[in-house]
Amino acid sequence: MKETFMRMAIDLSIENIDKGGGPFGAVIVKDGVVIAASANSVTNDNDPTAHAEVNTIRAAAKKLGTFDLSGCEIYSSCEPCPMCLGAIYWARLDRLYFANTKTDADDIGFSDNFIYEELEKHYSERNLKTETMMRDEALEAFKKWSASENKTEY
Repeated sequence: MKETFMRMAIDLSIENIDKGGGPFGAVIVKDGVVIAASANSVTNDNDPTAHAEVNTIRAAAKKLGTFDLSGCEIYSSCEPCPMCLGAIYWARLDRLYFANTKTDADDIGFSDNFIYEELEKHYSERNLKTETMMRDEALEAFKKWSASENKTEY
């Protein structure tokens, strides 16, 4: 069955090119059943976060009515970028399968190396000019969250 689900992700990535999207597809499966499948829609939606994995996570969470996708697996046509890998961890997916590697993606112009390099730097040394401000005021939200009895942990 794993090959069937990966083939679906790969087919989505191939078909998406003719639809004007990037060559990426993903499928989320739970108990052998496809919960959600999507392709990259960054350029079609003018949304830089609309990667195949993120689109599929959003659809699966909506369908299952939960932000916790424990018990699910994701099949991606390509090794996830840092954003998608973070989303996969946040969604608590049990397993990741991927086909193309990040090196394969880099070879056709989809390189994430600059992000990996930036993450290793202190924020003051990153290319994205970054500064902290108003931390004391912002901590109020964290204090309120910590004290709240009505919060949903995630």
